[in-house]
Amino acid sequence: MSKFKDALDRGKEARREHEEKVGNEKAEGVDFGAQARAWLNDVVVASLETARADVAGEVAVEMDTAPRRQAKASTPSIRFRISRKRGTEKEVVGRTFTVNVQLSGQVSVSSPGMVAREVGNIGDKADERFSSLLAELIEDAAKGT
Repeated sequence: MSKFKDALDRGKEARREHEEKVGNEKAEGVDFGAQARAWLNDVVVASLETARADVAGEVAVEMDTAPRRQAKASTPSIRFRISRKRGTEKEVVGRTFTVNVQLSGQVSVSSPGMVAREVGNIGDKADERFSSLLAELIEDAAKGT
């Protein structure tokens, strides 16, 4: 009987230690949503603004950085539109893209009719992968494809 009681006591102690550890990690941890929004601002918005300035004459790059329905979403996203300018015509040919952050921290870009493309992780502040994809998307828009 004493072995059983010892096992119960060890189990209770292990549970207490686990709960303390989880509580400490939550207290020390950064809010995922805040971290994801910071990555989107630091990498995606900065790249889009740079691209907008670089291709202002040929292609329009518009972004919606804070959709109201996602202001407090746990997995934030940014939508942007790339459209080719057609002189004086009112008709604008363009495509809307969404940059999504999954709970795993992976970031992907998608659009209707396009397979989602992975462009990084919020733990990595480098913007090469997103910038490369953005350049491809702008080239496609300029060509009219």
